[in-house]
Amino acid sequence: MKSFMAKKGQVEQKWVLVDAEGAVLGRMAAKIAPLLMGKTKPTYTPHVDMGDFVIVVNAEKVRLTGKKAQTKVYDRYTHYPGGHRFVSFAEMMAKKPERVIELAVARMLPKNRLGRQMIRRMKVYRGPEHEHQAQRPEKIRL
Repeated sequence: MKSFMAKKGQVEQKWVLVDAEGAVLGRMAAKIAPLLMGKTKPTYTPHVDMGDFVIVVNAEKVRLTGKKAQTKVYDRYTHYPGGHRFVSFAEMMAKKPERVIELAVARMLPKNRLGRQMIRRMKVYRGPEHEHQAQRPEKIRL
């Protein structure tokens, strides 16, 4: 019996809506990452981008457990001497709550060309409004 390997044109991608209100950041990201990779489909093929489009609303209402809200720090490097920058979770939530969810999910995806292609299919919005009504996203509960 031959194994089924999906090809690029055979993939059907649907739109999924996720409400982040009151959701724990890491647990929510761990459910979104397999949706973007396509691992929830029975025809999953590792080398084909077959995941769904994911819309995340209410990004500003996501939460962390324990003391992580006070201690979590995001860091980046500017590639200049002394260019190590740090931003606290509270500061990031005040300025760009969408970025918090994007980083959490992106770090759970493959670190290659395919992973960068997958993260582009995730749309994150600060509030309950989004501009993808025409795609008729299916609302799922995580």
